[in-house]
Amino acid sequence: MADPPDPLRKRRARVTLGFTVALGLWIVIGLCRSQLLARPGLHAHYFSTVDLSGTDRSVIDSVISTEQISRDWDFKPPDTFSARWTGFLYVEQPGIYAFATTSADRSLIRLDDETIVANDGSHGTVTSIARRRLDRGSHAIVLEYQHRGGPYHLEWSSAPEGQPLGPVPPWLLSTRPKGAISLLLIRVLDWLFPTMGLLAIVLAAWLALLYRGSPAPRMDTTDQQTSASSWNRRRGFISLALFAAMTVIQTWPLATDPAHLSRNDNADTNLNEWTLAWFAHQLPRHPLQLFDGNMFYPEHHTVAYAETLLVQDAMAAPALWLGASPVLAYNLVLLAGFTLTGWAMCLTVTHWTNDWVAGIAAGVLMAFNAHTLSRMPHLQALHVEFLPFALMSLDALLRRPRWTSAVWLAFWFTLQALTSVYLLVFTAVALAVGILVRPEDWFGRRLAAVAPMLGLAAGLAGIALAPFLLPYWRLHEQGFSRSLDEVGFFAAQVRDYLTTPSRFHTFAGGAVGLFPGAIASLLTAVAIASLKAFTDRRARMCLAFGVCGVILSFGPAIAPGYEFFYRTVPILQGIRTTARFGYLGLVAIAVLAGYGVAILRQRLSQPRLANIAASLVVVTLLFAEPLAIPIWYAHFDGIPSIYSLPSSDPHAIVAEMPMAPPERQFRDAVYLLDSTLNWRPLLNGYSGFIPPSYEQHYLAMKDFPNGSSIAALRAAGVTDVFVDFDRLDAGAARNLDREPALHRRAIQGSIGLYRLEPAQPRP
Repeated sequence: MADPPDPLRKRRARVTLGFTVALGLWIVIGLCRSQLLARPGLHAHYFSTVDLSGTDRSVIDSVISTEQISRDWDFKPPDTFSARWTGFLYVEQPGIYAFATTSADRSLIRLDDETIVANDGSHGTVTSIARRRLDRGSHAIVLEYQHRGGPYHLEWSSAPEGQPLGPVPPWLLSTRPKGAISLLLIRVLDWLFPTMGLLAIVLAAWLALLYRGSPAPRMDTTDQQTSASSWNRRRGFISLALFAAMTVIQTWPLATDPAHLSRNDNADTNLNEWTLAWFAHQLPRHPLQLFDGNMFYPEHHTVAYAETLLVQDAMAAPALWLGASPVLAYNLVLLAGFTLTGWAMCLTVTHWTNDWVAGIAAGVLMAFNAHTLSRMPHLQALHVEFLPFALMSLDALLRRPRWTSAVWLAFWFTLQALTSVYLLVFTAVALAVGILVRPEDWFGRRLAAVAPMLGLAAGLAGIALAPFLLPYWRLHEQGFSRSLDEVGFFAAQVRDYLTTPSRFHTFAGGAVGLFPGAIASLLTAVAIASLKAFTDRRARMCLAFGVCGVILSFGPAIAPGYEFFYRTVPILQGIRTTARFGYLGLVAIAVLAGYGVAILRQRLSQPRLANIAASLVVVTLLFAEPLAIPIWYAHFDGIPSIYSLPSSDPHAIVAEMPMAPPERQFRDAVYLLDSTLNWRPLLNGYSGFIPPSYEQHYLAMKDFPNGSSIAALRAAGVTDVFVDFDRLDAGAARNLDREPALHRRAIQGSIGLYRLEPAQPRP
């Protein structure tokens, strides 16, 4: 095709430049706005008591409401609890303001150390309103709520006098005082942000019209059977470095201090840190007893009560053997998970489309999405680097059945299965659906060649996984399973697919982040509209398991046959939060969006400058849209050294008091991390399953340190008792030194260690 005339070429160049500048400004403005709005809201402290004592968890809430309280308690609040929010409220114009709380049970608001709303008493939902004159500027504010049982409810609102009450805008709340300049900048950026976004969209549409006459050459799909060894190694190393850099940005500021920043505000993080440390401790000592963790003494196979994280364990072990703390090891493996997952998908999609930019786009969507960025406390969800390679091996096997492809398929599937039981099931579903929707590869005469290779892959994977699945089977035989009602409770809702931690979206949140992203959805639509998602076997395979995953995420109420497979396939009973099946939809969108990028790049193959600019813009948009930085992390100061004292006694058996009730067992998770300094058998524990022995111990010891609890500790074989004075009732704490069976060994901060003397034999 002849080059376009000069005026058209110049117009294209001008519009391309304008679009690039507008898009760049939109991204810069968005980043500046997110920094100024970083963690807008108030410090929230949640307590499992009604008297605002014994902090259970601390977060920053930009919205204070009943729904936010539910999310902060992981939708499992205790029967009674209390909460306090502290920070600053900025008042733009001086005047009289109305403040109100609507709560079930007691709530109050204090402004500048003066109580202005006192919604006292135990009652149903009641609204209390007060008015105060406020000067312009930041005012210290405290909001308290005490829930004494039954349904809980809290909303707070404010408005200038004469205006209807409404929610307090998050950007007026801060953990530190805000000045007028900061507020002015926020308001200016709030106006510029949508303006630049709209301008970029208009220029993009204009650019598309200017290029609508460009030919669309066919996608080059040669060398589709090229093995992994033929990849351009330099490009592979560049891609790996690129995704490592992206990971640092997306998890900022974690990389600035990975030894002390943590997500230890979440009990699951404590559990996973303990799991990593247990593997490194046990492997060189008793490798055949990896599943016999030291929690929930005297139970066996306790590691199987939750995710075993065997691949992540192996990654963390060298750091732990060199002296790293469990928190540092966890963070290093977390960063590696984001990096390797994006890199693996990049390699796979580049191989399938013969387009490196398409691969990078797919890798960005695979690694950094609403699901992964909201699952940082769950290390098992962040290592999906083997699924893309398993899909690539399956594709190779179906196209040309060979035993080498079968071995690689088994290898990648096994590694992915060892990262998480959830990912074992998700990968199995993806591969099974992928096979079913490609009948041209196995139906008829090809069945005789394909079936033995698939059987070989399944057999090898089954043999490799059997030793690691056996402890789960034993637990299943002992009655550890979940009801369909529980599974249905954790099924997805439509709002989960609009939930994201991104700073660029303000969708009302669900329990699980599954929002695919606006740009990714558009690119996926391009792949589907071009029919590539149907004509290309690889794309069709991904589209099919993505749709299947979304359907399964809604659980037994919607997914056909879910109840049958749940009852007949025991491993499916390990899937508690069925909403997470929706992650398969995000994987499919990552692949299809990569195809969409490849198609658009071919249509913009000329001129080269426009292609490069468009490629940079698309990848930048995909990377920027899910940004949730700066992410809030809890500060880890190390495990108190007092916990190392029992390690000198090989016969010591430890208990931490007070024990958490089974319905609030997450409070015992920090005890697992503490136990990594001594590795003595521990009565306490935390996991997805609770053994009956723990419930018996709790009932017998909940009134510690009375006589019956001492007798129960002795009966359990306990020799050393750690006491958390912050969680112990004041009266019980006073009785500790009066109990003759307990001899204080040491105290460090709020933690005391007591030696439990054995019962004296009767004369």
